[in-house]
Amino acid sequence: MILDDIRVVLVNTSHSGNIGSAARAMKTMGLSKLYLVDPACEIDSHASALAAGASDVLGNAVIVDTVADAIADCALTIGTSARSRTLSWPMVEPRECGEKLVSEAVNGPVALVFGRENSGLSNDELQLCNYHVCIPANPEYSSLNLAMAVQTLCYETRMAFLNQQPKIAEEDDTVYPSSKQTELFYGHLEETLFNTGFIIKQHPGMVMTKLRRMFNRARPEDAEMNILRGILTSINKSIPK
Repeated sequence: MILDDIRVVLVNTSHSGNIGSAARAMKTMGLSKLYLVDPACEIDSHASALAAGASDVLGNAVIVDTVADAIADCALTIGTSARSRTLSWPMVEPRECGEKLVSEAVNGPVALVFGRENSGLSNDELQLCNYHVCIPANPEYSSLNLAMAVQTLCYETRMAFLNQQPKIAEEDDTVYPSSKQTELFYGHLEETLFNTGFIIKQHPGMVMTKLRRMFNRARPEDAEMNILRGILTSINKSIPK
């Protein structure tokens, strides 16, 4: 089932009740894959109480150390974020977020990542995401708690799932690289730019951040990524040792 390949990732959650409430929000919308990144609390009785019947989601939660671990096999990752002028990244609205998650879950795991209650996701974590999503709440009072945010985006995901049922057979079979493969490409690219002298290690500046943003907009397919890796390899071979 498509919804089984859509995972919700909670990062460094500090209150167990928020984990339980998020699990409840997920289950009401048919989602069951919960990943917890370095949680600052345990799944305790308070979490179970607020899960209110979603104890199976809690019991099957996967605990990992980093966001990269949580999304390593995902070809699409969408991170929740307030709109930022300092880190301009491809943005999607909640409805489009749900549509993208559902359409790409046909081909394998995808992830929706939520940050810390008080500070959200770090810039490094946001840069691991293909897109950012911002819930357009009342600008005069935009105080959404974690469970509310999870509920809102899980609802949009479910609606997209219900709306796309007749279209599933029509979806293309485009294969995108996993998050782990993409990070290996960025490492390869950075190494090559160091080798050519384009980036100076002591003063790297914002070059890699801007390149990440460009490739996230372009979203190279798996075969295209292999071509890019091949080009980088050929450049490295041509550089005098």
